[in-house]
Amino acid sequence: MNIFIGYDSREDLAYQVCSYSIKSKSKLAKIFPLKLNELKSKGLYKRDEDKLGSTEFTFSRFLVPVLNDYTGWALFCDCDILFLNSVEELFSQVNDKYAVMCVKHDYTPKGDTKMDGRIQSIYPRKNWSSLVLWNCNHPSNKKITSELVNDPKITGKFLHRFSWLEDDEIGEISHEWNWLVGWYKEPTDGAPKAIHYTEGGPWFPEYRFCDYHEIWKNKLQEMMNTKI
Repeated sequence: MNIFIGYDSREDLAYQVCSYSIKSKSKLAKIFPLKLNELKSKGLYKRDEDKLGSTEFTFSRFLVPVLNDYTGWALFCDCDILFLNSVEELFSQVNDKYAVMCVKHDYTPKGDTKMDGRIQSIYPRKNWSSLVLWNCNHPSNKKITSELVNDPKITGKFLHRFSWLEDDEIGEISHEWNWLVGWYKEPTDGAPKAIHYTEGGPWFPEYRFCDYHEIWKNKLQEMMNTKI
């Protein structure tokens, strides 16, 4: 199971905990951080800094089919996600008729900023692309090339809304796998299997005591104890 995690140099700790939460539940997971310097050194990423992007992986996430050699299924997730259940359970839901599968949130953030003061953008299908199962060899995903992702005329709007796909090529995953902190509520909406600290997690001082902060801190401590 190949898993590509969006990497932001400002959130290295979040990436480490996300990665650990996956590996602690599954020995089959192979994790690859989408580090811009590495992608650039391989000639896979050539975009200038995106002034509107809230993370360094705003566009690089769409290289997953390329990085997975257009074969099999792969998972992309933001680094600010903490997995409570095994990703094997998530991969068991794949359906080859879809090009991608994601949680189809109906989400409108409340504030103008998030994380460490970065601008909160509002657009249709927001957060759909924050956790995606990619059917890398699906014919429609052959359109996703490094040239297209790097094309300055291709906007974030086009990519994040999966505009190269027909609507019936986008499969649905339960929101429990992309539980937006502050948006979904227990027990009304069920219970999370993967917690997404989309507006800011406990690694930021101003979000130190956000909802589910104890769970993330406990996983951080577990990771540190394991390393020791």
